[in-house]
Amino acid sequence: METRINIQAAQPQAYKAMLGLESYLQTTQLNNKHKELIKIRASQMNGCAFCLDMHTKDARKLGETEQRIYLLNAWKETDLFTDEEKAILALTEEVTLIHQKGVTEETYKTAEKLFSPEYLAQLIMAIVTINAWNRIAISTRLPILK
Repeated sequence: METRINIQAAQPQAYKAMLGLESYLQTTQLNNKHKELIKIRASQMNGCAFCLDMHTKDARKLGETEQRIYLLNAWKETDLFTDEEKAILALTEEVTLIHQKGVTEETYKTAEKLFSPEYLAQLIMAIVTINAWNRIAISTRLPILK
């Protein structure tokens, strides 16, 4: 597959702004495994091969198991994920597919019970950020690093 425009070269300020969001996420309270679960699940849903390749490798480096990575797209059918992780995954799915039904009251209330307002805001920003990266990688056909 032929790659397309290089956003970083064509619009360095825009790319720098995206990196700013990523830098912000590094300063948050977000658990690194939570961040990788968000990145992998959103990337699965969006079909972003570049991001899936990157973030499954990153998750493994953090000690994430192969089984949990393989079953992430079926998280509702397993007990391998904690209640907090399930709330994060539900929120990730609904924000990623925001055009379908928004974020449901049930999903939001569950997250609100489990997380502080600060952590919940950080989760939403992490979900928004990976969705933006997915769209950049897919629309520019960013190649997988071998």
